[in-house]
Amino acid sequence: MIHYILQIIAFQLVFLLVYDIFLKKETFFNWNRLYLLVTPILSFVLPLIKIDAIRQQIPENYIVQLPAVIIGEKTNEVLVNTNNVSNSFSFEIIHLWYLGITITGTILLVKLIRLYLLKQRGVTKIIEGHEIILLPKTDVAFTFFNTIFIGETLTPTQQKTIIAHELIHVQQYHSIDLLFFEILRIIFWFNPLVYVYQNRTAVLQEYIADAEVTKAKNKKDYYQSLLSQVFDTSVVSFTNTFFKHSLIKNRIIMIQKSKSKKIFQLKYLLLVPLVFGMLVYTSCSDDKTGVSEEANQVSSSDTEIMTKINELSEAIMKKGNLTDEEKRALDFLATEAKPGDKVYTSVDEYLEETESIPFAVIEKVPVYPGCDTSQENQELKKCMTDAITKHIIENFNTKVEKDISGRQRISVQFKIDKSGNVKDVKARAAHPELENEAVRVVSLLPKMKPGEQKGKKVTVVYALPIVFEINE
Repeated sequence: MIHYILQIIAFQLVFLLVYDIFLKKETFFNWNRLYLLVTPILSFVLPLIKIDAIRQQIPENYIVQLPAVIIGEKTNEVLVNTNNVSNSFSFEIIHLWYLGITITGTILLVKLIRLYLLKQRGVTKIIEGHEIILLPKTDVAFTFFNTIFIGETLTPTQQKTIIAHELIHVQQYHSIDLLFFEILRIIFWFNPLVYVYQNRTAVLQEYIADAEVTKAKNKKDYYQSLLSQVFDTSVVSFTNTFFKHSLIKNRIIMIQKSKSKKIFQLKYLLLVPLVFGMLVYTSCSDDKTGVSEEANQVSSSDTEIMTKINELSEAIMKKGNLTDEEKRALDFLATEAKPGDKVYTSVDEYLEETESIPFAVIEKVPVYPGCDTSQENQELKKCMTDAITKHIIENFNTKVEKDISGRQRISVQFKIDKSGNVKDVKARAAHPELENEAVRVVSLLPKMKPGEQKGKKVTVVYALPIVFEINE
């Protein structure tokens, strides 16, 4: 979700930069109005669109955390449920978002109440089928939907100029535009670009109204009337204010400005490569957070496939690093079959044909001497794991090298062949002495009853990490 929001903000920023640099000074006011209304919506939609042909070129990474056998002094190992941490963080963010919506929604409600109270205080008149509210002892002037608010202290000439201008706002439904951004300000209260969009739209609407009025009135007389009149500015952000000190200069400039040449409308074609570039970006980007949240939602369903996938995921995290066979099994499941490839009816068939069987999927695990052969497969796995761990702890010489100190980690892999013998012992560590000691200790493991797969004795791969502390 956070990644999605960041993409929205980034896209809106790009759209606004294009508007300010290329379109803002053109007199294609209605086109610009459409641009300012459509591009915020595009910024919400584009991150959700993915081009599969591009996405398929992005490789996936698998990261698995190894569990550890601890030797020597006890160490403080803390296991953190990352799902709970993520859910807790999401919970806090959602509540903060709700709080912002409540505050901004309350502000909008206060603004509406203020308008209602102003309307109650004023005197209502109907001019050309539109509602005019004369407000006592003030010279404010603004419009909200079909209602025009005018200060009573304004002269009849001033009122006539204002009404002609404000009627354009009414006829072109400008209040809907501003209210649209007001709603966005409530939902996306943390996004400053929504406020910029609303400001750009309000300014553009003044240009539109001025342009329409000057079609029937002399431009020079109109902008001179603007200079000679000073009206209060309403603080309600979703109303169309007739006069605003910071805007009057730009309005006069736009009134005097010659119409932009038709060829300049080609500037709007900038949207084509812009939107295409955004689509490429969203298709190539990988929203880890979004995927994670989606997976959590799906995992709560009762679908059998997702249940199995979750069980597999938990098993991988509990076991730790994947053996070569396990990696090949995952690759087998994730790889798309090509024409001419052999068709396997199961993962077991694939693994059986590729020599060694991983300990995690073996039907009948190797049995360590002393373990009860009548036990279930899972119990035999646990018995064997416990026995090997005990063997390592009792026989490993942690003083193999005096210069080695601190926490040491060794990755060990070995096979239990079809006769039950331990062979092909390999170790990897920061020091050769530790590797040699690990190979020595694991090679001392007794002969076991071999594992079986589909009634046949098979070679089983077993991986074991060793972690211990050497004090100086």
